[in-house]
Amino acid sequence: MRSRLSVIILIFAIIFVTGCGYTTGSLLPSHLKGIHVENFKNKIDISNEPSDKGEYAIYRPGVENDITQAVIDQFLFDGNLMIVDEADADLILACSLIDYYKQPLRYDKFNNVEEYRIIITVDMLLKDMVKDVVMWEEKGFVGYYAYRITGPFASDEETARVDAINDLSQKIVEKVVQGW
Repeated sequence: MRSRLSVIILIFAIIFVTGCGYTTGSLLPSHLKGIHVENFKNKIDISNEPSDKGEYAIYRPGVENDITQAVIDQFLFDGNLMIVDEADADLILACSLIDYYKQPLRYDKFNNVEEYRIIITVDMLLKDMVKDVVMWEEKGFVGYYAYRITGPFASDEETARVDAINDLSQKIVEKVVQGW
């Protein structure tokens, strides 16, 4: 009786240990091999007045092109999906840049800003071209990066912009490949 109980416990232990794991592979259906990333559309309304929330709306001409290239580069780095032309795509990712601003995070005792956060917001749509269905649509997807402008770890806005774009591109690829 005792050996039977030991065998049952061993079986449950094996199932538990092997059944709950983390994977770094794609969770996409097997028929999806190639993706086409459309050029990001810049839908930032530059005529809007900055808000009183302490955030500074920024217009950066061409930032949508930088984001598009960063997303393509991230898909190439990830390796789960091939970058292909639109005609050969199993998936199409269409995105719009809807907001880009810097937000003050920290002030010194004289109320001068010491740290900012660059925040980039996009709307996304992923379409399965094989089955001709929209897999998902996400509004207000955000990438960001905080940077200090004083002290030993000070950085500039341009470097922070690149880091925010990288954060956004990594999150976009994770969303596409992992499906959540």
